[in-house]
Amino acid sequence: MSREKATYKSLITERRSWWFLPTLDRYVFQEFMIKLLILLMVFTTIFVLADVFNELDDFLDAKVPISDFITFLLLKFPGNIRFVLPVALLLGCMWTMAYFGKNMEVTAMRASGLSLYRCGSSIIAVGFLFTMGNVYFNEMLVPYTEQEATVLRNSVHYKSATRDQTLTFRSPDLQRSWFFRRFATDSENSGVFLKVYDANGRLQWELTAEAATYDEARGWVFHNALQIPYSPDGLMPLHTQRYEKFELPKEAAPETPMDIFNASAREVDDLPSWAILGLLKRNPNMPEAMSAVYWSVFYYRIAFPWSCLLAVFLGIPLATRNERSGSILAMITAVMVIVIYVFISQMFLLFGKQGLLPPVVAGLLPTVCFMGYGYYRVFHNQA
Repeated sequence: MSREKATYKSLITERRSWWFLPTLDRYVFQEFMIKLLILLMVFTTIFVLADVFNELDDFLDAKVPISDFITFLLLKFPGNIRFVLPVALLLGCMWTMAYFGKNMEVTAMRASGLSLYRCGSSIIAVGFLFTMGNVYFNEMLVPYTEQEATVLRNSVHYKSATRDQTLTFRSPDLQRSWFFRRFATDSENSGVFLKVYDANGRLQWELTAEAATYDEARGWVFHNALQIPYSPDGLMPLHTQRYEKFELPKEAAPETPMDIFNASAREVDDLPSWAILGLLKRNPNMPEAMSAVYWSVFYYRIAFPWSCLLAVFLGIPLATRNERSGSILAMITAVMVIVIYVFISQMFLLFGKQGLLPPVVAGLLPTVCFMGYGYYRVFHNQA
């Protein structure tokens, strides 16, 4: 009979552990959100002040309206939030759980049959929502706002800078070299100069055109063009040929205007993952060294948004492990953890770019390992 009672009691406890507990969940959520919002305000203020100190002099010297400078700060804001979120979540989680631990509230929760996962379920839910938000920031919002902020900054620094600009580009397979006197992603490009090389790096032909447009179906279309073919050794120019319209199909030049802009006007690390993947698919003959750079960044960009969820997975067990030591030791531990994670992830990314590690390992392994460690600590601390 005692055995049946014990089994019944364990079932009740298990069900109670995972059911929605309005009072407890609302209390944990409120305490966590208060601390998280404080940290977000502090960190974003620091980033905004850094942007003000770095850029204000240039905007004042250019005598631009203050509204332009405020617009610049607003455009930089999403990029700052992207980096602030994981740190704020980790510190907020540690702060909240350490506060509960100091008041012996975690002990009371666990004594009532709740696991560490269940105690911090509100925090984990917030971490998951912020992870989804970070995915949106990384893939959709930040690339656009950073591009617009760069254009605005350049217009201040160089006066004449606009979205239509002089630009050079070397194709990822190293077989085409482009120069645009006036480049635009969504309109006609003027003053175009193109050199085409074979797989051995010998110049095959070069082309100068007054204008060039890109058609999704046909590829590149050059207007009023002069083509100069070269001898098989790539040293001697041959007879010049004139074309009113010269078409270069997508198979011969797969790069699109947006590919050219992304590769030339932005660092690889600033590209959204969909742009990197599209570039890789359209250039299957990309040299291995360059391919390693793009693939490493691609996998890193997939893993990075999940650092928000990683923060709460690590924060809960680390904070409860130090629950008797109070908030100070928990905060110190949190800072050490996030510094170690950032250092290791950046080192792996660097090794991946240099071809010393497979790109999938370089981009994903640090985040996967740290999440695994947090998962282990949660169950270890339940013992």
